[in-house]
Amino acid sequence: MTFSAVAVRRPTFSRRLVLRALAVPLAMFVLAAFPTAGSAAELQPLEIVTRSGVKMFSVEIAQTDEEREKGLMYRKELADGRGMLFDFSPVQTVSMWMKNTFISLDMIFIGADGRVIRIAENTEPQSTRIISSGGPAKAVLEVIAGTARKQGIAPGDQVVHPLLEKHR
Repeated sequence: MTFSAVAVRRPTFSRRLVLRALAVPLAMFVLAAFPTAGSAAELQPLEIVTRSGVKMFSVEIAQTDEEREKGLMYRKELADGRGMLFDFSPVQTVSMWMKNTFISLDMIFIGADGRVIRIAENTEPQSTRIISSGGPAKAVLEVIAGTARKQGIAPGDQVVHPLLEKHR
């Protein structure tokens, strides 16, 4: 039995530079085209007008059935001032749960007129308990637990976002 050695040719110095130069733009393209589970495809501004002033948020939008079903599942963190806005057109009674959601959230249920109709504070991570809007809702805003109390958000406050403007 004979074994022959296979010569492995290493890239030359100039080829390595070219490969490295291409690696960074390629990685940026992949990250932009295929966001990870914890990153937002696109953030949009959202305002809530409260008694103590306007509160600003940057939100991801969940419009498709798949996006609404996944929501913030599997996330390990959510920064202050960030959230996810769920579009539930047409207006309907909405039921949510926390299955596979590892962080506690405040769920802010929003009516067709853009007003907050109910807030479910400090939801229990990974719970399958149903959390209802308690009436017809156009959207739900999920933010990190404690945000509603800290920011003074209450039922009746006005939520301003293009998703809600077409129903006023």
